[in-house]
Amino acid sequence: MLQARQAQFQFASESDKATNDVILTFAQRLAGDTAGAKVTAGEARNTLEPLCRDQPDNSFFAQQLAFANAAPGEKKMALIEAERATMLLPSANDPVSGPTREEVLALIQMMFGDSTHPISTLSRLLQTPYISWLYGPMPATPAVLRLDPMWDPLRADPAFQKLCEEKQK
Repeated sequence: MLQARQAQFQFASESDKATNDVILTFAQRLAGDTAGAKVTAGEARNTLEPLCRDQPDNSFFAQQLAFANAAPGEKKMALIEAERATMLLPSANDPVSGPTREEVLALIQMMFGDSTHPISTLSRLLQTPYISWLYGPMPATPAVLRLDPMWDPLRADPAFQKLCEEKQK
């Protein structure tokens, strides 16, 4: 569906097109289509890099570029952009949207083998009301963490299992 939309839809902006590409990249990655994910991630990067140059203080563009770099395994650039997004929109300055940048950083850290930082971040986010880009408008919840296959690399970690069992306070 996303591929058909991408081929047939006239996007209102480059940002909308890039967002569709990022979503498609992760859908392809989850479906095991690594070659397709690399191609789509490249298209997303080609769209996002000029946007980031033109608007270097835009945390959303930095976040999207982090995703576009993470999907095909560009660890260094993915982490740089995800960390930049959290610095551009810190939770202390924007308690509604800032935490989503932290959520994205946690996901990217987890994708590259870190479990400690993501679990710590998720533990805090489960206690924080915010608008999630991944699950929006609702925040991450124990149920979502249990069900979302993106978090599968953490499934065997007892600390992650505990997060999935906790009730939101």
